[in-house]
Amino acid sequence: MIITRYMEQAHGWDRRIFHWINRTQNPTMLHAALRMLTHLGGALFTITLTLSVALFAPEPWRTTSLQSFAALAISFLITTLIKRKVQRIRPYLALEDVRVGKNPLKDPSFPSGHSTAIFSIITPFLFMGSWVAVLLLVMALIVCISRIYLGLHYPSDCLVGSFVGSVTAVLTVAVINL
Repeated sequence: MIITRYMEQAHGWDRRIFHWINRTQNPTMLHAALRMLTHLGGALFTITLTLSVALFAPEPWRTTSLQSFAALAISFLITTLIKRKVQRIRPYLALEDVRVGKNPLKDPSFPSGHSTAIFSIITPFLFMGSWVAVLLLVMALIVCISRIYLGLHYPSDCLVGSFVGSVTAVLTVAVINL
């Protein structure tokens, strides 16, 4: 009973935050920027980036990028298993008055694969302690917000995806550095 009430309250917050972000003013520049930046969490970008840095960058960037690629691969498997088990319907299919981008995805939304991917590849770089860490965190947060803004994910989808990606990356870095 208490768990059910908590889940209902959490889902209510999830929907309210989703609508607040999704229904934000729609200036053409913001909409175009988020439609473009959302792809920073996509498979093509994350795989290409991590492998390119691994092949062409000097150390310690090369090793860190290999850790990112390993975390990306592992977190993809975890996310795929969770999506198959949970089968959460995307918000644009479940809610009314949702702004959605072109060619929306129809697979399950929980957790966000883009959020998982971007956090799995940036987390190893955060351990480098570089000024780049702030830029990477901002970029990852923009990807998460873009997924909500475009009507594809609830905030909890992105939060859990970020968690899965980050934890997978931390564990990957720890195991590789043993």
